[in-house]
Amino acid sequence: MLCEKDTYISYLPSAHSFEQALFAVVCCFGMRCGFFGGDPLKLIKEDLPALKPTFFPSVPRVYNKIFGILNGKINEMTGLKHNVIKGMMNSKIAKYKATGQVTHCLYDMIVFKKFKAVVGGNVRFMVTGSAPIASDVLDFLKCAFCCPIIEGYGMTETSAGSVTTTFGDPKSGHVGGPLANVKIRLRDIPEMEYLSSANPPKGEICMWGPSIMKGYFKNPEKTAEALSDGWMASGDVGVINANGSINIVDRAKNIFKLSQGEYIAPEKLENIYIQSQYLAQVWIHGDSLHDFILIFAVLEPTELDKYVAGNQIDEKIANSDDILNDAKLQELVFADIVKLHGENQCNSLEKPKNMMLMKEMWTVDNDMVTPTFKLKRNMAKKKYQEQIDKMYEEGMKFGVKK
Repeated sequence: MLCEKDTYISYLPSAHSFEQALFAVVCCFGMRCGFFGGDPLKLIKEDLPALKPTFFPSVPRVYNKIFGILNGKINEMTGLKHNVIKGMMNSKIAKYKATGQVTHCLYDMIVFKKFKAVVGGNVRFMVTGSAPIASDVLDFLKCAFCCPIIEGYGMTETSAGSVTTTFGDPKSGHVGGPLANVKIRLRDIPEMEYLSSANPPKGEICMWGPSIMKGYFKNPEKTAEALSDGWMASGDVGVINANGSINIVDRAKNIFKLSQGEYIAPEKLENIYIQSQYLAQVWIHGDSLHDFILIFAVLEPTELDKYVAGNQIDEKIANSDDILNDAKLQELVFADIVKLHGENQCNSLEKPKNMMLMKEMWTVDNDMVTPTFKLKRNMAKKKYQEQIDKMYEEGMKFGVKK
């Protein structure tokens, strides 16, 4: 599949296990490697068009953002053009689900080569890993870029990829089956009603094999917590399908419980709501002392600029944080969140009831995200504790029947 003629873009930290595994692949196949300019925010707009990679592995946060950009452009179209392109995309997705094919001899030349230009125009093989990604996002991107996207699953402690999908699989939403280096079993989590005896089996994914770490450096307590008879507890909740593939459905570590006793998986909701064209970053917060969740969202700068221009907002207000309290803007953003909530069939408790909009991006430099763009939840809670208290004091402001 890969060869010395391929080009790979490297933007993840070189010490990260995902990047280590990818770079090893690059060396094995003798591929060319280009390095991004250093600013993750310029990856899509500058680095990808400049390098034009043929091999593009990435993390869901980047893929979700690309999906939001492309889907937003389709939704901005009107009349016949909107209906035609929407129809082409729906036709390709239907064909993919039936046959596993992601190309079309006519549609790709007319329309989807322009979509492909977002990632440089030459991409022919993509990989996603590091966190879950919605199946509808994967279906859309496979058809938009006319190339396969392999989804992998693993951890630093398991030497990166341990489970992957296969080429031509017409079904998205699972991470495939285990590779030769691991065996997998499930640990019951009764309090969340995840049981290996259920049909299909559900539970925390545990892995065993030669690629599993021996332990954490000079930390026997953490090692004992993570390893049991050589089995590595992942912290991820999986469902084993009839064909042996695995669906990652929850996190055993990052979940929280509302006062009603309902468990909430924030990462699942964040991956849904980040698909909004208006949002660049999302954080879902809740706890067992309250009966609803909060959403903290960083606005997409270009969409904010469009809103300011289209509504003739005073320049002084637009350049200050006062714009974030604009009622019309808040209603616009929340309406899009509600739409995504409904499309993904989330339950009522998974809909945020209060919201805080922001301009400042969460970056590695301000210590809000990891090098692979995962939010540091402890830092977010510490930074916004005052706002959290105030929002719960205000009560439910959005998504409540009046």
